[in-house]
Amino acid sequence: MESLNATSAQLMALNKALDGLWLRNEVISNNVANADTPGFKASKVSFEDALKSALDNGSFLEDVQPQIVTQRNTSMRMDGNNVDIDSEMSDLAKTTIAYNAAIQKLAVEFQMLRSAINGGK
Repeated sequence: MESLNATSAQLMALNKALDGLWLRNEVISNNVANADTPGFKASKVSFEDALKSALDNGSFLEDVQPQIVTQRNTSMRMDGNNVDIDSEMSDLAKTTIAYNAAIQKLAVEFQMLRSAINGGK
């Protein structure tokens, strides 16, 4: 039963990570789309620290939600826009890699569950 609870927690953690990474992808895409919009302020998504804290403290993973933070105190250009396209593209690549890795880990977890349900067959 303990192994089942650990698997359930791991699946929930992966689900929360995927939610956060998906939202980060959406926010980065919005930042890139507005790179030439005067006065636009880029946003970032954070969730890793909250997820790690919940896992370390045994807190409810259901309560972990990604947070969107708008970076209002910086400007990259004279028109007030603060989108750094190079940084955004780098973040997009990192997010894509992390998302794909989480999907692969989730697939492995489901394969192990399927194997256990089928008696190792």
